[in-house]
Amino acid sequence: MAAVTTPAHAPLGQVHAPHADAPHADHDNFAAQLRMNRLGLWLFFISEAFLFGGLLAARFYLWGDTRPELDQNIGLIVTSMLLVSSISMRIAETAMERGNRKAFSFFILLTAIFGLIFMGGVMVFEWGLFPAIYQGHLTPWGDKYGAIVFAMTGMHALHVISGVAFILIIWNLARKGHFSKERHWGVEACAIYWHYVDVVWIFFYPALYLIGNVAHVTH
Repeated sequence: MAAVTTPAHAPLGQVHAPHADAPHADHDNFAAQLRMNRLGLWLFFISEAFLFGGLLAARFYLWGDTRPELDQNIGLIVTSMLLVSSISMRIAETAMERGNRKAFSFFILLTAIFGLIFMGGVMVFEWGLFPAIYQGHLTPWGDKYGAIVFAMTGMHALHVISGVAFILIIWNLARKGHFSKERHWGVEACAIYWHYVDVVWIFFYPALYLIGNVAHVTH
């Protein structure tokens, strides 16, 4: 019969099974940490809702039932790019859940490309940063219309840029094998953040482009 040894530092009569509970404890710790991470992320989103809600409130207070003349075609195109990017992000997240790293890398980079197209459309056609391509008619200091347009699109653009940076960081970590189909909180957090940014634009788009009568402003 094989002898059962008791470590010298253990109390008399106590037999240890080394590492028997380690996997279970590790799983519990990860699950608890995951819950806390999700709670922290949603608390952050709640605080961000006050910021975006304040911008929407300023828009309706200052503009009332009017809006500036914005390019409807450009608005529809950039909005479509952002909505499609949510689909590609969801596909990327699902690919990681299934352990398909190749599909994950493709679709998460595609999401970043859609985000950059959105940013390009806003910068060129709404902000008029490149007059040689398109001459914009609004400025942030011109009147209440320009101020609100630049405040709303600028704050949203800041979140899109940070979202694209987040995507590239996650893509690089995944490329190095940092995530698995069982544990990929970084991927999940990135996807939730990107969807949140898209949802914000769903409210901003009609407020800027659709609601109210066009006010023809001359400068």
